[in-house]
Amino acid sequence: MAERIKIVGFSGSLRRGSYNSALLRLAPEVVPEGAELELVSLADIPFYNGDVEDAGMPAPVADFRAKVAAAHALLISTPEYNSSVPAVLKNAIDWASRGPDSPLAGKTAALMGGGGGFGSYRSQSHLRDVLRNTGVFELPSPAVQVRGIWNKFDENLELQDPRIRDRVAALLRELVSWTLAMRHHRR
Repeated sequence: MAERIKIVGFSGSLRRGSYNSALLRLAPEVVPEGAELELVSLADIPFYNGDVEDAGMPAPVADFRAKVAAAHALLISTPEYNSSVPAVLKNAIDWASRGPDSPLAGKTAALMGGGGGFGSYRSQSHLRDVLRNTGVFELPSPAVQVRGIWNKFDENLELQDPRIRDRVAALLRELVSWTLAMRHHRR
């Protein structure tokens, strides 16, 4: 029986009308055979505070960490805020990275996102630096960086450019393939 790859996906945007969250919601439609994908929200994760951590992991943090721990790979959709990573996304990664039992260590990850002229290139670049420092192996390509993302979805956040769905599908296929290769290599 082939190994089933579990992927946890999350968006760095909390906005109800987020194009990056809409981009992430395409992923379950194109997840490859042999993989499963669970989308999780970062909305309830409080800002990291060492005093709060010392008192015990808040329930939303413990839940997020458990979902990451149960996954083999991560799919992250990130907008670009002031040429970098949104605070909510960095905060979730900071919480997940805490302690010697960090569920991030050894995971593989694929990044995607959209924005203006650079299509979240800069935030993805910064996110790669952050993830490397947590022990995550990020997929170097294919990159999904959607330029002018607001032109790719309608007012109901329905995709208007089918090439984007194809790019997300290719990203997921590569993530699953790479995750399997990494898992077999480490055995």
